[in-house]
Amino acid sequence: MATLDQCRAALDRLAQNLSSADGSVRRAATLDRSLSCRITDLDVTFLGRLADGTIQEVTSVPGPPPHKAEIRLSMAGDDLVALVDGELNFAKAWGSGRVKLEAGLRDLLRLRTLL
Repeated sequence: MATLDQCRAALDRLAQNLSSADGSVRRAATLDRSLSCRITDLDVTFLGRLADGTIQEVTSVPGPPPHKAEIRLSMAGDDLVALVDGELNFAKAWGSGRVKLEAGLRDLLRLRTLL
């Protein structure tokens, strides 16, 4: 089971990957949306903002998210680490229910490039 520090490090790596991306990935990352990532096995939620091509203002709170973010992810800590490390295919994980993603339809269409 991934630790809280490993999950935070994975989110930091994801933010770095987004900020150094170019092309369609960079354009998709320019959304300005609130973001939550619930780590189910640790009972913690990371909150932040997807803006200016990266994830900003990341904080963590115990339990479920205190408010409904515009983009909401939910998964186990090991799955977050595996996704960021490229060891888990997002589409397969989402299709099987290992990863849950909720967002508006327009955001989902743009996010598919990122994920």
